[in-house]
Amino acid sequence: MLISNHYHSQWIDLRSDTVTHPTEEMLDAMVRAEVGDDVYQDDPTTLTLQDLAAKMVGKESALFVPSGTFGNQLALISHTERGDEILIPESNHIVMHEVGASAVIAGVQLRCIPDVKGRITINDLQQRYRDGDIHNPRTALICLENAHSSGKVIPLVDMKEIFNYSKSLGVPIHLDGARIFNAALALKVDATEISQYCDSVMFCLSKGLCAPIGSILAGSKSFINRALKNRKLMGGGLRQSGYLAAAGIISLKKMVHRLSVDHENAQYLAQRLSEIPGFEIFNDRLDINMVFFRIQKRNFDSNTFVQFLYKKNIKINPPSANEYRLVTHYWIDKRKIDRVIMIMKEYLQNVI
Repeated sequence: MLISNHYHSQWIDLRSDTVTHPTEEMLDAMVRAEVGDDVYQDDPTTLTLQDLAAKMVGKESALFVPSGTFGNQLALISHTERGDEILIPESNHIVMHEVGASAVIAGVQLRCIPDVKGRITINDLQQRYRDGDIHNPRTALICLENAHSSGKVIPLVDMKEIFNYSKSLGVPIHLDGARIFNAALALKVDATEISQYCDSVMFCLSKGLCAPIGSILAGSKSFINRALKNRKLMGGGLRQSGYLAAAGIISLKKMVHRLSVDHENAQYLAQRLSEIPGFEIFNDRLDINMVFFRIQKRNFDSNTFVQFLYKKNIKINPPSANEYRLVTHYWIDKRKIDRVIMIMKEYLQNVI
Protein backbone atom coordinates (compact mmCIF):
# COMPACT_ATOMS: atom_id res chain seq x y z
CA MET A 1 0.00 0.00 0.00
CA LEU A 2 2.77 2.42 0.84
CA ILE A 3 4.57 1.57 -2.39
CA SER A 4 1.53 2.64 -4.44
CA ASN A 5 1.22 5.98 -2.65
CA HIS A 6 4.97 6.60 -2.78
CA TYR A 7 5.06 6.03 -6.54
CA HIS A 8 2.28 8.50 -7.19
CA SER A 9 3.82 11.11 -4.93
CA GLN A 10 7.02 10.95 -7.00
CA TRP A 11 5.70 10.85 -10.56
CA ILE A 12 3.11 12.71 -12.59
CA ASP A 13 2.18 10.21 -15.29
CA LEU A 14 -0.04 11.56 -18.07
CA ARG A 15 0.73 8.91 -20.70
CA SER A 16 -2.56 7.07 -20.27
CA ASP A 17 -5.17 6.02 -17.72
CA THR A 18 -3.66 2.53 -18.02
CA VAL A 19 -0.89 3.68 -15.65
CA THR A 20 -3.26 3.79 -12.67
CA HIS A 21 -2.27 1.71 -9.67
CA PRO A 22 -4.84 0.10 -7.38
CA THR A 23 -6.05 2.04 -4.37
CA GLU A 24 -5.30 0.90 -0.82
CA GLU A 25 -8.88 -0.35 -0.53
CA MET A 26 -8.34 -2.51 -3.61
CA LEU A 27 -5.07 -3.92 -2.28
CA ASP A 28 -6.75 -4.79 1.02
CA ALA A 29 -9.63 -6.48 -0.82
CA MET A 30 -7.20 -8.48 -2.96
CA VAL A 31 -5.37 -9.82 0.07
CA ARG A 32 -8.63 -10.83 1.76
CA ALA A 33 -10.43 -12.19 -1.32
CA GLU A 34 -12.24 -15.51 -1.09
CA VAL A 35 -11.07 -17.60 -4.05
CA GLY A 36 -11.61 -20.92 -5.79
CA ASP A 37 -10.67 -22.21 -9.24
CA ASP A 38 -12.29 -20.11 -11.95
CA VAL A 39 -11.73 -22.71 -14.67
CA TYR A 40 -14.07 -24.90 -12.61
CA GLN A 41 -16.24 -21.77 -12.25
CA ASP A 42 -16.15 -21.94 -8.46
CA ASP A 43 -14.19 -18.77 -7.65
CA PRO A 44 -16.85 -16.82 -5.69
CA THR A 45 -15.22 -13.40 -6.04
CA THR A 46 -14.89 -13.72 -9.81
CA LEU A 47 -18.51 -14.88 -10.08
CA THR A 48 -19.61 -11.84 -8.05
CA LEU A 49 -17.66 -9.50 -10.30
CA GLN A 50 -19.12 -11.06 -13.45
CA ASP A 51 -22.69 -10.80 -12.16
CA LEU A 52 -22.19 -7.16 -11.20
CA ALA A 53 -20.51 -6.33 -14.52
CA ALA A 54 -23.30 -7.93 -16.56
CA LYS A 55 -25.93 -5.91 -14.70
CA MET A 56 -24.06 -2.64 -15.16
CA VAL A 57 -24.09 -3.00 -18.95
CA GLY A 58 -27.51 -4.61 -19.18
CA LYS A 59 -26.38 -8.01 -20.45
CA GLU A 60 -27.33 -11.53 -19.37
CA SER A 61 -23.85 -12.73 -18.61
CA ALA A 62 -20.22 -11.63 -18.38
CA LEU A 63 -16.71 -13.03 -18.31
CA PHE A 64 -13.56 -11.73 -16.60
CA VAL A 65 -10.61 -11.59 -19.02
CA PRO A 66 -6.96 -10.53 -18.66
CA SER A 67 -7.01 -7.42 -20.88
CA GLY A 68 -8.99 -5.27 -23.27
CA THR A 69 -7.27 -6.67 -26.34
CA PHE A 70 -7.94 -10.19 -25.02
CA GLY A 71 -11.61 -9.31 -24.55
CA ASN A 72 -11.98 -7.87 -28.05
CA GLN A 73 -10.25 -10.80 -29.70
CA LEU A 74 -12.27 -13.24 -27.61
CA ALA A 75 -15.43 -11.56 -28.90
CA LEU A 76 -14.24 -11.82 -32.49
CA ILE A 77 -13.44 -15.53 -32.30
CA SER A 78 -16.71 -16.23 -30.46
CA HIS A 79 -18.89 -14.37 -32.99
CA THR A 80 -17.24 -15.64 -36.18
CA GLU A 81 -15.90 -18.58 -38.16
CA ARG A 82 -12.58 -18.72 -39.97
CA GLY A 83 -12.67 -16.85 -43.28
CA ASP A 84 -15.47 -14.49 -42.18
CA GLU A 85 -15.28 -10.73 -42.62
CA ILE A 86 -15.77 -8.03 -39.99
CA LEU A 87 -16.85 -4.47 -40.82
CA ILE A 88 -15.08 -1.90 -38.67
CA PRO A 89 -14.15 1.81 -38.67
CA GLU A 90 -10.58 2.09 -39.90
CA SER A 91 -9.24 4.03 -36.89
CA ASN A 92 -10.63 1.69 -34.22
CA HIS A 93 -8.38 0.07 -31.61
CA ILE A 94 -8.95 -3.44 -32.98
CA VAL A 95 -7.46 -2.31 -36.30
CA MET A 96 -4.77 0.05 -35.07
CA HIS A 97 -3.42 -1.38 -31.82
CA GLU A 98 -4.11 -5.12 -31.54
CA VAL A 99 -1.17 -6.50 -33.52
CA GLY A 100 -3.26 -7.99 -36.33
CA ALA A 101 -4.58 -10.51 -33.82
CA SER A 102 -7.87 -11.04 -35.67
CA ALA A 103 -6.00 -12.72 -38.54
CA VAL A 104 -4.00 -14.92 -36.17
CA ILE A 105 -6.58 -15.90 -33.54
CA ALA A 106 -10.00 -15.82 -35.23
CA GLY A 107 -8.71 -16.22 -38.79
CA VAL A 108 -10.95 -13.43 -40.07
CA GLN A 109 -10.35 -10.39 -42.21
CA LEU A 110 -11.21 -6.81 -41.30
CA ARG A 111 -12.96 -4.70 -43.92
CA CYS A 112 -12.34 -1.13 -42.88
CA ILE A 113 -14.83 1.71 -43.20
CA PRO A 114 -13.68 5.35 -43.52
CA ASP A 115 -14.48 7.15 -40.29
CA VAL A 116 -14.19 10.51 -38.60
CA LYS A 117 -12.92 9.91 -35.07
CA GLY A 118 -14.79 6.62 -34.91
CA ARG A 119 -18.00 7.81 -36.59
CA ILE A 120 -19.11 6.14 -39.81
CA THR A 121 -22.05 6.78 -42.13
CA ILE A 122 -24.76 4.18 -42.57
CA ASN A 123 -24.25 4.50 -46.34
CA ASP A 124 -20.57 3.56 -46.09
CA LEU A 125 -21.50 0.60 -43.88
CA GLN A 126 -24.20 -0.59 -46.30
CA GLN A 127 -21.82 -0.41 -49.25
CA ARG A 128 -19.39 -2.77 -47.53
CA TYR A 129 -21.87 -5.41 -46.46
CA ARG A 130 -21.39 -8.60 -48.50
CA ASP A 131 -24.28 -10.75 -49.67
CA GLY A 132 -24.22 -14.51 -50.11
CA ASP A 133 -22.48 -14.56 -53.48
CA ILE A 134 -20.09 -17.52 -53.78
CA HIS A 135 -17.14 -15.16 -54.23
CA ASN A 136 -17.78 -13.23 -51.01
CA PRO A 137 -16.72 -13.90 -47.45
CA ARG A 138 -19.59 -13.85 -44.97
CA THR A 139 -20.11 -10.52 -43.23
CA ALA A 140 -20.25 -11.97 -39.72
CA LEU A 141 -19.80 -9.01 -37.38
CA ILE A 142 -19.80 -5.22 -37.11
CA CYS A 143 -17.45 -3.60 -34.60
CA LEU A 144 -17.74 -0.15 -33.04
CA GLU A 145 -15.78 1.72 -30.37
CA ASN A 146 -17.25 4.07 -27.76
CA ALA A 147 -15.63 6.13 -26.33
CA HIS A 148 -13.21 6.35 -29.25
CA SER A 149 -9.47 6.61 -28.68
CA SER A 150 -9.49 10.04 -30.34
CA GLY A 151 -11.21 11.39 -27.23
CA LYS A 152 -14.58 11.59 -29.00
CA VAL A 153 -17.82 9.91 -27.99
CA ILE A 154 -20.11 8.36 -30.61
CA PRO A 155 -23.68 9.74 -30.40
CA LEU A 156 -26.42 7.29 -29.47
CA VAL A 157 -28.37 8.15 -32.62
CA ASP A 158 -25.48 6.77 -34.69
CA MET A 159 -25.32 3.58 -32.67
CA LYS A 160 -29.08 3.05 -32.86
CA GLU A 161 -29.12 3.46 -36.64
CA ILE A 162 -26.26 0.99 -37.10
CA PHE A 163 -27.82 -1.46 -34.63
CA ASN A 164 -31.17 -1.41 -36.44
CA TYR A 165 -29.42 -2.02 -39.75
CA SER A 166 -27.42 -4.90 -38.28
CA LYS A 167 -30.59 -6.49 -36.92
CA SER A 168 -32.18 -6.36 -40.38
CA LEU A 169 -29.21 -8.38 -41.67
CA GLY A 170 -28.94 -10.74 -38.72
CA VAL A 171 -25.36 -9.57 -38.14
CA PRO A 172 -24.29 -8.99 -34.51
CA ILE A 173 -22.43 -5.92 -33.22
CA HIS A 174 -19.47 -6.01 -30.86
CA LEU A 175 -18.66 -2.82 -28.98
CA ASP A 176 -15.14 -2.04 -27.87
CA GLY A 177 -16.31 -0.14 -24.82
CA ALA A 178 -12.93 0.03 -23.09
CA ARG A 179 -14.03 3.39 -21.66
CA ILE A 180 -17.81 2.88 -21.85
CA PHE A 181 -18.39 4.54 -18.46
CA ASN A 182 -16.49 7.62 -19.63
CA ALA A 183 -18.69 7.63 -22.74
CA ALA A 184 -21.84 7.29 -20.63
CA LEU A 185 -20.75 10.21 -18.47
CA ALA A 186 -20.10 12.38 -21.53
CA LEU A 187 -23.47 11.44 -23.04
CA LYS A 188 -25.22 11.93 -19.67
CA VAL A 189 -26.77 8.46 -19.82
CA ASP A 190 -26.39 5.15 -18.03
CA ALA A 191 -23.97 2.71 -19.64
CA THR A 192 -26.90 0.44 -20.49
CA GLU A 193 -28.18 3.14 -22.85
CA ILE A 194 -25.03 2.60 -24.92
CA SER A 195 -24.73 -1.17 -24.59
CA GLN A 196 -28.34 -1.76 -25.65
CA TYR A 197 -27.12 -1.10 -29.19
CA CYS A 198 -24.66 -4.00 -29.29
CA ASP A 199 -24.76 -7.76 -28.86
CA SER A 200 -21.49 -7.95 -26.95
CA VAL A 201 -19.39 -5.36 -25.16
CA MET A 202 -15.90 -5.30 -23.73
CA PHE A 203 -14.88 -2.77 -21.09
CA CYS A 204 -11.70 -2.29 -19.09
CA LEU A 205 -11.33 -2.33 -15.33
CA SER A 206 -7.65 -1.39 -15.52
CA LYS A 207 -7.88 2.10 -17.05
CA GLY A 208 -9.72 4.91 -15.27
CA LEU A 209 -11.31 2.40 -12.90
CA CYS A 210 -7.90 1.71 -11.30
CA ALA A 211 -7.90 -2.09 -11.12
CA PRO A 212 -4.41 -3.52 -11.65
CA ILE A 213 -5.42 -6.10 -14.27
CA GLY A 214 -8.50 -7.15 -16.16
CA SER A 215 -11.41 -6.43 -18.45
CA ILE A 216 -14.96 -7.72 -18.91
CA LEU A 217 -16.68 -9.25 -21.92
CA ALA A 218 -20.47 -9.26 -21.64
CA GLY A 219 -23.33 -10.52 -23.80
CA SER A 220 -26.06 -13.15 -23.93
CA LYS A 221 -25.73 -16.38 -21.97
CA SER A 222 -25.23 -18.41 -25.15
CA PHE A 223 -22.53 -16.04 -26.37
CA ILE A 224 -20.68 -16.08 -23.05
CA ASN A 225 -20.84 -19.89 -23.00
CA ARG A 226 -19.01 -19.91 -26.34
CA ALA A 227 -16.59 -17.28 -25.06
CA LEU A 228 -15.90 -19.34 -21.92
CA LYS A 229 -14.47 -22.18 -23.97
CA ASN A 230 -12.59 -19.82 -26.28
CA ARG A 231 -11.13 -18.02 -23.26
CA LYS A 232 -9.65 -21.35 -22.19
CA LEU A 233 -8.34 -21.90 -25.73
CA MET A 234 -6.64 -18.50 -25.65
CA GLY A 235 -4.95 -19.17 -22.32
CA GLY A 236 -7.25 -17.05 -20.21
CA GLY A 237 -8.19 -19.65 -17.60
CA LEU A 238 -6.70 -17.84 -14.60
CA ARG A 239 -7.57 -20.24 -11.75
CA GLN A 240 -7.62 -18.12 -8.54
CA SER A 241 -8.64 -15.00 -10.45
CA GLY A 242 -10.63 -13.76 -7.44
CA TYR A 243 -7.56 -11.95 -6.17
CA LEU A 244 -7.78 -9.74 -9.26
CA ALA A 245 -11.58 -9.72 -9.41
CA ALA A 246 -11.71 -8.28 -5.88
CA ALA A 247 -10.15 -5.07 -7.18
CA GLY A 248 -12.55 -5.08 -10.13
CA ILE A 249 -15.57 -5.18 -7.83
CA ILE A 250 -14.37 -1.99 -6.14
CA SER A 251 -13.74 -0.48 -9.59
CA LEU A 252 -17.39 -0.98 -10.51
CA LYS A 253 -18.89 -0.08 -7.15
CA LYS A 254 -16.81 3.01 -6.39
CA MET A 255 -14.53 4.16 -9.22
CA VAL A 256 -17.19 4.53 -11.93
CA HIS A 257 -18.89 7.24 -9.90
CA ARG A 258 -15.79 9.44 -9.66
CA LEU A 259 -14.89 9.52 -13.40
CA SER A 260 -16.46 12.98 -13.58
CA VAL A 261 -13.42 14.25 -11.64
CA ASP A 262 -11.13 12.99 -14.41
CA HIS A 263 -13.27 14.71 -17.04
CA GLU A 264 -13.23 17.97 -15.08
CA ASN A 265 -9.45 17.72 -14.68
CA ALA A 266 -9.06 17.15 -18.42
CA GLN A 267 -11.02 20.36 -19.05
CA TYR A 268 -8.82 22.15 -16.54
CA LEU A 269 -5.66 20.75 -18.13
CA ALA A 270 -6.81 21.89 -21.58
CA GLN A 271 -7.54 25.38 -20.26
CA ARG A 272 -4.12 25.62 -18.57
CA LEU A 273 -2.31 24.33 -21.68
CA SER A 274 -4.03 26.98 -23.77
CA GLU A 275 -2.18 29.62 -21.71
CA ILE A 276 1.11 28.53 -23.30
CA PRO A 277 1.94 30.36 -26.54
CA GLY A 278 2.15 28.03 -29.52
CA PHE A 279 0.05 25.27 -27.94
CA GLU A 280 -2.97 24.46 -30.13
CA ILE A 281 -5.58 22.57 -28.09
CA PHE A 282 -8.15 20.38 -29.85
CA ASN A 283 -11.13 21.49 -27.79
CA ASP A 284 -13.55 19.57 -30.01
CA ARG A 285 -12.06 16.32 -28.69
CA LEU A 286 -12.52 16.93 -24.97
CA ASP A 287 -15.44 14.55 -24.49
CA ILE A 288 -13.73 12.32 -21.91
CA ASN A 289 -10.47 12.32 -19.92
CA MET A 290 -8.10 12.99 -22.83
CA VAL A 291 -6.49 16.21 -24.03
CA PHE A 292 -4.98 16.42 -27.50
CA PHE A 293 -2.80 19.29 -28.62
CA ARG A 294 -0.16 20.37 -31.12
CA ILE A 295 2.87 22.57 -30.49
CA GLN A 296 3.14 25.17 -33.23
CA LYS A 297 6.75 26.27 -32.88
CA ARG A 298 9.39 26.17 -35.59
CA ASN A 299 12.19 23.66 -35.08
CA PHE A 300 10.59 22.36 -31.88
CA ASP A 301 12.39 19.22 -30.68
CA SER A 302 9.74 16.94 -29.20
CA ASN A 303 12.26 14.37 -27.94
CA THR A 304 14.16 16.97 -25.92
CA PHE A 305 10.85 18.28 -24.56
CA VAL A 306 9.71 14.81 -23.45
CA GLN A 307 13.10 14.05 -21.90
CA PHE A 308 13.13 17.38 -20.02
CA LEU A 309 9.74 16.59 -18.50
CA TYR A 310 10.89 13.09 -17.57
CA LYS A 311 13.84 14.53 -15.65
CA LYS A 312 11.29 16.58 -13.72
CA ASN A 313 9.34 13.38 -12.86
CA ILE A 314 6.65 14.02 -15.48
CA LYS A 315 5.87 11.25 -17.95
CA ILE A 316 4.22 11.98 -21.31
CA ASN A 317 4.30 10.11 -24.60
CA PRO A 318 6.04 11.62 -27.62
CA PRO A 319 3.67 12.99 -30.27
CA SER A 320 1.95 10.74 -32.81
CA ALA A 321 1.31 12.36 -36.19
CA ASN A 322 2.44 15.62 -34.56
CA GLU A 323 -0.25 15.36 -31.86
CA TYR A 324 0.36 15.03 -28.12
CA ARG A 325 -2.14 13.20 -25.92
CA LEU A 326 -2.36 13.70 -22.17
CA VAL A 327 -4.74 11.60 -20.08
CA THR A 328 -6.14 12.41 -16.64
CA HIS A 329 -6.99 9.71 -14.11
CA TYR A 330 -7.37 8.93 -10.40
CA TRP A 331 -3.77 9.85 -9.56
CA ILE A 332 -3.86 13.25 -11.32
CA ASP A 333 -5.27 16.30 -9.54
CA LYS A 334 -5.25 20.04 -10.23
CA ARG A 335 -2.13 20.55 -8.12
CA LYS A 336 -0.21 18.14 -10.31
CA ILE A 337 -1.63 19.75 -13.44
CA ASP A 338 -0.44 23.15 -12.23
CA ARG A 339 3.04 21.72 -11.73
CA VAL A 340 3.08 20.28 -15.24
CA ILE A 341 2.12 23.66 -16.71
CA MET A 342 4.80 25.41 -14.64
CA ILE A 343 7.48 22.97 -15.83
CA MET A 344 6.36 23.25 -19.47
CA LYS A 345 6.53 27.04 -19.28
CA GLU A 346 9.97 26.77 -17.71
CA TYR A 347 11.14 24.63 -20.63
CA LEU A 348 9.79 27.02 -23.24
CA GLN A 349 11.32 30.04 -21.52
CA ASN A 350 14.76 28.54 -20.94
CA VAL A 351 15.29 26.21 -23.89
CA ILE A 352 13.64 27.93 -26.83
